[in-house]
Formats: sequence, structure tokens, C-alpha cells
Amino acid sequence: MDQTTASLIAAAIIILVSFPVHEFFHAWIAYRLGDSTARYLGRLTLNPIVHFDPLGGLMLLASAYAGGGIGWAKPTPVNFANLRNGRTGEAMVAAAGPVSNLLLAVAGGVVFRVLRGVATSPGQFDALTIVFIFVEINVALFIFNLIPVPPLDGARVLLAALPPRQAFELGPILAQYGPYVLLALIFIPLLTGIEGPLQFVFNNVGFPIAKFIAGL
Repeated sequence: MDQTTASLIAAAIIILVSFPVHEFFHAWIAYRLGDSTARYLGRLTLNPIVHFDPLGGLMLLASAYAGGGIGWAKPTPVNFANLRNGRTGEAMVAAAGPVSNLLLAVAGGVVFRVLRGVATSPGQFDALTIVFIFVEINVALFIFNLIPVPPLDGARVLLAALPPRQAFELGPILAQYGPYVLLALIFIPLLTGIEGPLQFVFNNVGFPIAKFIAGL
């Protein structure tokens, strides 16, 4: 199996497993902290169809084909005004999704280590490649979603961690310019072929983390 095919298979698994788990964790933590919005809208589920976003899924497949792994699911609706613990609750709900990706990467690392110990056939070595790419993409999603610009989870985590006055002042600025910054971070390197900040972080931080998780 070639690398591109393995990447696309891993991306499909991400769409079917990682994205639903990510959004479910948002919904579940919000529900536990007092907000039932996602539950009422049928989003407190692991059903991948409910969480699937066509553009985000296509982006993941396209980036996996190109050697990356960035995409997204349908955002989980949360009424933050209903949460207990105020801004701490907001940070917990926002961080729940990226943390779920890190946990999935660790679970994939366990599978990789076990499979590597018994792999003897070409099919098993192909499975090893797919599992490692699964680990890589989940680590990439963990890092990507913690970038502190809207609409990513890291923005809400950052604002919840700042003193209220600073959060009040910075929030509108992030909301206005954050999406443009994010688009620039993603597409300028793709269009120019120059390694951007995201690629640098993934190559020098994300990949070593994935290798450590997989025991390589």
C-alpha cells in the first residue's frame, strides 16, 4: 500500500471516529456542566453522520492526500451562559475536544505498539502505517485546535484564562481578525510552497510527539 492510500484511509477513520469523539466530548462536558443545548439538538452522540461537515471532511481528505491532516466537523452548539463554573467551565468545554484528540492519539499509539510487536505479513505492516498516520493526524488536530484564534477551541481557552478585563478587550479583536489569520496560516503556505508556522510546529513538535506516542 502506498503512502497516499494509507493517508486517505487514515483520514476516513478520522472522519468516522476522531471528529465524532471530538464533538461528543464538547457536548458531554457542556452537558455535565449544565448546558443541554447539544443534547436537545441530538448532538450528544458518537454518530459520525450527525457531526459530519462536508467542507471540513473534504479539507481533511485533500490535506491528507497532500501529506497533511487538517479538517473539521460540524461545530457543537453550546450556550455558555448555562454553564456552571463560569469562565472555567467555558475553558473546560473548549479544551475537551482537543484533549479527546490527544487521547485518541495515545490509544492509537497503544494499538501501534501492540501491532508492531506481532506484525509479520504485508497486510499487517500496511495496518501499521495507517495506525501511525491516525496518531499523527490526531496529534495535529490537538495542536491545531488549540491555536488561540477563532473559531478554534484555543481562542476560548485563551480568553477564559485571561483576566476578565483583558479578555473583554481582546475578544472582539480575535473575533474580527482571527478567522483571516487562520486562513492565511493554512492557505498561504499551500499556495506558495513555503513552510509556514503551522507546518513548522507540526514538523518540529507534532511529529516528534506522534513518534513518542507510537514508541518510535
